[in-house]
Amino acid sequence: MTTMNATKLALIATATTVASLALPATAHAEPSQMFQFVSPSGNIACEMDEHFDGTAEAWCKIRDHSWAAPTDTICPVANVTGAIGEPADDFQLRQGRAACTGFVMNQIFFSGPYLPGTLAYGQTHTVGPITCASEPSGVTCSDSSTGHLFRVSQESYQLG
Repeated sequence: MTTMNATKLALIATATTVASLALPATAHAEPSQMFQFVSPSGNIACEMDEHFDGTAEAWCKIRDHSWAAPTDTICPVANVTGAIGEPADDFQLRQGRAACTGFVMNQIFFSGPYLPGTLAYGQTHTVGPITCASEPSGVTCSDSSTGHLFRVSQESYQLG
């Protein structure tokens, strides 16, 4: 009986291995290139990603602001990596889509050992068609393929 059980287990293990090898690979939308930065004021932190399929995205979080968070521009689930389709004052721009706001579950740090580098005022960073610019007036991220953008600062924001 022990030999029979061992044989059955070996056959099951072999069949499981063969079946998993025969399954097609699952497509993943995980970033292939990522760039994070904070504004010189330390109040805005952003992440830019380019995915394996060639599409790009950018999103920014702001710590302190004096404006009311928008409620009529909520991004859909998975608009950017980690977007959950819930209201928040995180700004999102996905290549080919309009800028919008909504909670992004990805972590970005404003202090500590994982603080990203600073994108100095007057500097830009580009991933695919999306460019983010750091200015004393705030951070602007724009999609050159559509003209869509967001601009965020402590005093105001713009979606376009």
